[in-house]
Amino acid sequence: MMTGRPFRLNSLRSRLMLLVALAILPLALMTVLGGVREREQAVEASEENLRRLTNLAAANEAQSVERARQILVDLASVPDLLGETPRCNALLADVLDRNEGYVNFGLIQLNGDVTCSAVPMLHPVNLGDRNHFKRAILERRFIAGDYVFGRVIRRHTINLTYPVIDRSGKVIAVVFAAMALAGLDTFVADINLPPGSVLVTTDANGTIISRRPDPERWFGTKVSGTMRDAMRESMKGSHRHALVLRGDDDVERLHTFARVGGPSLSDYTITIGIPVETVTSGARRAQMMSLIGLAATTMLALLAAWLAGDVLIVQRVRKLKDTARRIAAGDLDARTSIVYEREEIGQLAEALDEMAATLQKKETARGLAERELRAADQRKDEFLAMLAHELRNPLAPISTGAHLLKLLHSDNAQITQTCAIIARQVEHMTGLVDDLLDVSRVTRGLVSISTQVLDLRKVIDDAAEQIRPLIATRRHSVVLDLPPAAATVKGDHKRLVQVVANLLNNANKYTPEGGRIELGLVEDGPDYVLTVRDDGIGMEPQLVARVFDLFTQAERTPDRSQGGLGLGLALAKSLVELHGGTVQAASAGLGQGSIFTVRLPRHTQEVPVPVAQSSGYAHAVKSLKVLLVDDNLDAAHTLQLFLAAGGHRVEIAYCAADAVDLARVFAPDVCLLDIGLPDFDGNELARRLRRLPQATGATLVAMTGYGRQQDRDAAEAAGFDHYMVKPVNTVELSDLLAEAAAEKHPR
Repeated sequence: MMTGRPFRLNSLRSRLMLLVALAILPLALMTVLGGVREREQAVEASEENLRRLTNLAAANEAQSVERARQILVDLASVPDLLGETPRCNALLADVLDRNEGYVNFGLIQLNGDVTCSAVPMLHPVNLGDRNHFKRAILERRFIAGDYVFGRVIRRHTINLTYPVIDRSGKVIAVVFAAMALAGLDTFVADINLPPGSVLVTTDANGTIISRRPDPERWFGTKVSGTMRDAMRESMKGSHRHALVLRGDDDVERLHTFARVGGPSLSDYTITIGIPVETVTSGARRAQMMSLIGLAATTMLALLAAWLAGDVLIVQRVRKLKDTARRIAAGDLDARTSIVYEREEIGQLAEALDEMAATLQKKETARGLAERELRAADQRKDEFLAMLAHELRNPLAPISTGAHLLKLLHSDNAQITQTCAIIARQVEHMTGLVDDLLDVSRVTRGLVSISTQVLDLRKVIDDAAEQIRPLIATRRHSVVLDLPPAAATVKGDHKRLVQVVANLLNNANKYTPEGGRIELGLVEDGPDYVLTVRDDGIGMEPQLVARVFDLFTQAERTPDRSQGGLGLGLALAKSLVELHGGTVQAASAGLGQGSIFTVRLPRHTQEVPVPVAQSSGYAHAVKSLKVLLVDDNLDAAHTLQLFLAAGGHRVEIAYCAADAVDLARVFAPDVCLLDIGLPDFDGNELARRLRRLPQATGATLVAMTGYGRQQDRDAAEAAGFDHYMVKPVNTVELSDLLAEAAAEKHPR
């Protein structure tokens, strides 16, 4: 039996029904086409009969007009017509009495005055403005005029005129007959039309002068614009077929048109319209019976297909579907329980059960492999963090030592230059480590940005300042083209500086010494567009397409003067996209330079004015008691020397336990703690120091080679006030100590 499930063409049962429907479709098409053909044949037969009726009615009305023309021709030749007015009036009155269907006869002088009339005139009448009068004089022939409402007789009429011409051929007057509109269709009154049909005659202006039924209501009114256009076309001979037009009573009728007489007789047009419903009713009834029979046959066939499809297909396929869903949900023990037979559904059930068994085995193997991959990924993260830590640890004493030498021997130019070289190389090495870790975090979606309203001009200035030593080394000419007003965006200042610095560094690497680098910033609609253009070695199209991929670089020179790991552009692209922007590369080819374009969304809020920062020991700092804890002897001693040079009292511990004991005695103001200590880590040390009365109020600063976010979060939870990644920036450290001194010793 049929269920309440919806009929869907994407089910097997519905497709079976579709096949049945397709088999019946030719019969349905033939039935519909047969009905359409029957309707067309009915319309064609009615059109032919209607055209004969219309032509007959036009001929009858033409006969009435021709009879009037003959009367006027005869009158024009009667001498008394031009005689004395009483005799003329008597003549015309006699003609009116002997001709039914007319309401007046008269004579019009050339000035338009009616001087003779079959109906007595109560006041003078001038018909000089009548078009039929003017045409009769101008064209010197019989004119069947348009509809008028008689000035003398006050009735609906048409005026028929004929010129009176003397022996010299000159028009001396015009004789006219006023025909009552009811008399125009006298000869067509016996034409039988189907109910709802109309017969309409109009003059040249589309005004009705004859209509059946209800003529009095329509005399003098205009036909619709569509009907008038159709009549005009018929006057030209354009309409050879019937037209279906909707009348004022909203009934569609089949119309044919005919002209009343030839062009020399009248400009009248007659049309007969029969309701389309009447024409097609017989054909429609026959078609309806055929469609009812077809629908009954189709429904019976579809019902049989529905019931058979449920038993033979749907119930078994439903078992397959339920089993597949259980397998998809993770139940790999699910089986179809369908008997395997040679037919298709049985074979499909067997294949599905085999697939479940195979998936069960593969899932076991996949779970093992996934666990191994997680472990390998964890080991890789730990390795990168440890690698950064181990690389930064030796860099810390080198960097601090260089700054200390520069501070102690600022008057020795050679030592100062050497210290600058060491500092640059340490900074370069630190940048490589940071890029490696940043790319690892960004590609895994572990980097979040801290957004604020920024001025891109400040970002560009900071980035240019950052790579200025590299630019100076290669003697490049750098041109900055920045707008005079603030270029406001919303983003992470540090990360955007990193983006611009990476783009400038890339241009610096691949532009020969003495080359030119241009950085421009313009507003473009809702975005700011930053471009970095160089006249360097350029790129081939293949390299342009993958220049933002990891570890992608242009061909190196034998001396590897460009350096780097191919991470900068990949990192820049990821950071720009985190800000909702885009970055693109372009090059005209090798040796023709490169262009990198960054688009960032504009922000309308004004940029806050930055507070000036202090740096180094440019101002006097109160002496602090500093506890330095680091198991790297070189790093500890070089930092001790740097701090001592700043006037601070420094104590060193090389393990966490010694640091606790030393803090009880020393009561430090600031504790600089390494995280990776030999006995217990710096986070635990921070917690213990916070519990000591002698160090409760101390400023705790983590100084470590670990730079992951999770390491920072763990340090903050342990109670650290600040977190600095090795090699420590001595300027930032000096500023931090200055702040601590200001808190400990307020003025």
